[in-house]
Parts: sequence; C-alpha cells; structure tokens
Amino acid sequence: MPRAAVDDNKRIALRVRPADKALIMRAAAFAQSDMTTFILQAAVREARSVVEEHERVELTERDSRLVRELLENPPAPNAKLRKAARALPERS
Repeated sequence: MPRAAVDDNKRIALRVRPADKALIMRAAAFAQSDMTTFILQAAVREARSVVEEHERVELTERDSRLVRELLENPPAPNAKLRKAARALPERS
C-alpha cells in the first residue's frame, strides 16, 4: 500500500541495489553531475512524460470534427440538464 506524501521535508530516500547505484554513479559522472541532480533530472523528466501522457487526449480526425461540431452547434438542453441547472446555487 502506498504511503502518504510527507510535506514537511524535501528529502526522498531510495533503496537501490549496489549494481544499480554503481551504474547511476557512473552515468552521473559521464554527465558531469552529482547523483542527486542526475537522479532528480531523470525522475522529473519521466514524471512530466507520464503526467502528460495521462492528461492529454488525442482524438481521431473524425472525433475532432464531432467535438468541433458540438461546440459550434450544441444540442438543445434536455429536461435532465434544465433540472440540474435550476438546482445550481445562485451566483452573486
């Protein structure tokens, strides 16, 4: 089960196998970087990629046309939508 994130410090502890640590140390040296910077840059790059992959929706050309058509010519509200709109609180 994942642990809750701790907001009160800026540290991340990792357990790595010696061979993995040696590889990371070697790569960091080739990159003329320290291990912390090397690991953080790689992790942030991967995190951005994963977040973008999950937040972006790519549509087919057909679906793009359908979305554009619905935005330009929305259907008339049905009874359920009108009821939901009436239930919204008044804005001041």
